Amino acid sequence: RAGARLRLRVRPRAADGWVRSAASEANSRQPAAESREDSQYRDTVLLPRSRFPAQLPGRLQPETELETQQKCGFSELYSWQRQRKTKQEFCLHDGPPYANGEPHVGHALNKILKDITNRFYMMRGYKVHYVPGWDCHGLPIELKALSEVKGVANLSPMEIRQRAREFAERAIEKQRSAFIRWGIMADWANCYCTFDGKYEANQLRVFYKMYDKGFIYQDYKPVFWSPSANTALAEAELEYSEQHVSRSVYIKFPLLKSPPKLTSVLDGSCPASVLVWTTQPWTVPANQAICYMPDSAYSIVKCATTGEYFILAADRVESTAAVLDTQFEVMSTCKGKFSCGDLADGSCAHPTIPGRVSPLLPANHVTMTKGTGLVHTAPAHGMEDYNVASHHQLPMDCLVDEGGFFTEAAGPELQNKNVLEEGNEAVIQMLQAAGSLLKEEKYVHSYPYDWRTKKPMIIRASKQWFVNTASIKATAQEVLKKVKVIPTSAVNRMLEMLDRRTFWCISRQRSWGVPIPVFYQKDTGESLINSETITNVIKIVEQQGTDAWWTLPIEQLLSKEAVAKAGGHDVSDYVKGQDVLDIWFDSGTSWAHVLEDAEQRADLYLEGKDQLGGWFQSSLLTSVSTRKKAPYKTLVVHGFTLGEKGEKMSKSIGNVVDPDVVINGGEDHAKDPPYGADVLRWWVAESNVFTEVLIGPVVLNAARDDINKLRNTLRFILGNMDDFNPETDSIPASEMYIIDQYMLHLLQDYGSKVTEAYKEYDYSKVVRLLQAFCSRNLSNFYFSIIKDRLYCEEEKDPKRRSCQTVLAEALDIVVRSFAPILPHLAEEVFQHLPYKKDSEGVFRSGWIKASSGWKKPGTEEAVEGACAIRDSFLGSISGKNALEYEVVIVIEPGLLFELMEVLQAEESSSVSQLNEIMMASQTTLLSEFPKETPADANIISGTFLINLEGGDIREESSYKVIVLPTAKAKCPRCRRYTSDSSSIPCPRCMKVIAGKGSV
Repeated sequence: RAGARLRLRVRPRAADGWVRSAASEANSRQPAAESREDSQYRDTVLLPRSRFPAQLPGRLQPETELETQQKCGFSELYSWQRQRKTKQEFCLHDGPPYANGEPHVGHALNKILKDITNRFYMMRGYKVHYVPGWDCHGLPIELKALSEVKGVANLSPMEIRQRAREFAERAIEKQRSAFIRWGIMADWANCYCTFDGKYEANQLRVFYKMYDKGFIYQDYKPVFWSPSANTALAEAELEYSEQHVSRSVYIKFPLLKSPPKLTSVLDGSCPASVLVWTTQPWTVPANQAICYMPDSAYSIVKCATTGEYFILAADRVESTAAVLDTQFEVMSTCKGKFSCGDLADGSCAHPTIPGRVSPLLPANHVTMTKGTGLVHTAPAHGMEDYNVASHHQLPMDCLVDEGGFFTEAAGPELQNKNVLEEGNEAVIQMLQAAGSLLKEEKYVHSYPYDWRTKKPMIIRASKQWFVNTASIKATAQEVLKKVKVIPTSAVNRMLEMLDRRTFWCISRQRSWGVPIPVFYQKDTGESLINSETITNVIKIVEQQGTDAWWTLPIEQLLSKEAVAKAGGHDVSDYVKGQDVLDIWFDSGTSWAHVLEDAEQRADLYLEGKDQLGGWFQSSLLTSVSTRKKAPYKTLVVHGFTLGEKGEKMSKSIGNVVDPDVVINGGEDHAKDPPYGADVLRWWVAESNVFTEVLIGPVVLNAARDDINKLRNTLRFILGNMDDFNPETDSIPASEMYIIDQYMLHLLQDYGSKVTEAYKEYDYSKVVRLLQAFCSRNLSNFYFSIIKDRLYCEEEKDPKRRSCQTVLAEALDIVVRSFAPILPHLAEEVFQHLPYKKDSEGVFRSGWIKASSGWKKPGTEEAVEGACAIRDSFLGSISGKNALEYEVVIVIEPGLLFELMEVLQAEESSSVSQLNEIMMASQTTLLSEFPKETPADANIISGTFLINLEGGDIREESSYKVIVLPTAKAKCPRCRRYTSDSSSIPCPRCMKVIAGKGSV
């Protein structure tokens, strides 16, 4: 074996025989214009013949694809493979896309990746389980469905639900049609939708199991709240604006009760205040405390401007004075600092609410990075604030309603004002009037927005339903570590997200969703849910869907027995809850409905990186809490689609790529040509999908060019198969030319590498392997070498049949290797096979069938040794026609000489296997340098390292190549310089012509 892998190289014009004219002949029997002396022999030359087109310009590409889908039964393929009798099963669980818009390139990236995966496993004999689905509930659908409706506020919940359902159904049909056009294999008549009654019933079963195990609970606490959507949201439903501008304020809280340790320091004649900084002035009316950091130093300072005393963190004295444009004198009597323990038992007066006392309390969430080191605490509007209030039994009253407006309890000056707009201004004015406002300034920072309405969020306390993720996440993290995640970096991000998540708010205050199946006692508000209530509700939902929650009277939903079991008296004492479940809970329970086997565990979930905090996580949490296992064995995480310059797609920029326009072309085909679905699929496969995926005109043109290069390779093979039937004409590998055996060896290696790349979901590697093999090994190397044999030997000559056998194997292996990526092209090629007229097609006939017996010891070394010598020869003639030369190869006796003797037994030959590889007109093989060489001979020296038996046999051999201009004339038939006269064919060609009869 060669110590270093050799490049299989053919220089331009290396052997300029029938090469150039062959391309024009592949689709026709009509001769091209040519010289008079060889035109008379044209009919004796076996030029390629095929109706397979090199390109499909214009509308031909999408039209041919549609024809192929129909002819080859694309729509029946999924059902066919499900009926096969095989024990091997591969389950890819489809994360449901949102049913709220047109199909886009993000859909294309995701669905095509899944389809490549499914087709690969199906071809390998697995029974693929893939049920496409749609996420159908939720606010985005509800908002879009109602966007053109007047008087939305007057619509009943059922009217809203009906309009939302109709909108979702229209979106599903648009997306379904697009997915079918892209060639996605599925049973499109049997998909799952999260608004199906059976799906909703299974979801409620999971809900109750989690409730029964104590993982779901109801509580009053601050949650992310969307005033623009009037509902609570989970963290996964937020997006952050890095350019949000808040009105931040420095305000003082007058010290009402001085801590005992400070009394001696403070001069009673001058009042003291604590300084706080906040970016949310509207929360000040809800203030219940001021928090300080334990074990930190705080200072009493005197303001040089006003003479007031202020308390703030020692580390924040200089920066705060600078912001306030003043100077602080640190009181010398306490050496500038006192411990946080000195703040204990102190309290302040609320700056705007007379009589309200705000105690000074220690809290670990206080930081020294911004502000004053003292934090204004409003339990209804902050997660950490809530924890402090819980510990110290502080009031948690919320003064803000669902729409983000101050309530009556906030007082007449604030009532009905929007907290993010005029309400914020009103509070600032109140602070100003009270003399408590020291400074207001704009502050740019990261701030949460509702991902659907694109409007700012607030934090607002309300009674909601939660999943106690704190009690699940440790198990979830352990389970996740056993899942194979590609790329591996993604698992760490998901583990970090789980670690930060203490609870998951799953209740939403909307109409379009699955109701939380809870009843409430009218007078006390106490919730009622037990095994009896849930069993009855699930039974009704399974038959009628969740509309029944709104349409049926409570007497049909809640039985007397269930009320009695709960200690109640009458069904009429209860009302139905009005909240619906978070859509991440909807989709996160899909495993309970879609996965059919007893284990209910998919082999693969494959989605975008946003699902690390979304569907991947919600599915994991619901599965672990009810079954203590993940619903998936492998996660594949892909990136997002961007414009080809790496920018986000935007209509204003004009870089949005519409998959339908990619396939069928735009209004102006010169600007937006019809590429067909396979170009879209090639773009997906060739991209590094584990980062951001770029798409645009340049990318799509390159993809089309790549496919056309592949088509040319396939067309050459098909053109040379016209007179060949593998069943009757194949040559056994042992009887083949060595170069042909070598190509089988390369095919076996290619098939193995491609299969491994598919198994690792590395489809860009599949494309690289395919392109390298077709370009380097086939087109540039093997095709150039065998053209003379193909065109000029007698039709049924074993030498010709030998390379045709390899071409048939190469065609079969190459087409199967790219079939999952380019299914339309693969089936189109099989439609043009001159044999297998009744072929069942690519996908119904299995995966690559390369034989391990194709790896034959010595074959690789013999061919690569010859190629090393050939490269020395071709390098010496600098792009000239190799056929115009003879070569003399001199090798001392040894392994290399013995290998070359296998390729050429006689001393000199123009028809040997060695001469075919050398691509010269004649090759002479000698074991010692000739005594005489012509003066015009070019002599090149080189070495080749032979490595056999896994390194047990190693030998470096020297060789010399003597390059001589040929003395022979150009044969008018084969165009090689092997004839005695330019008007008479060479001996080989004369023999072939004689076998065909007179010309």
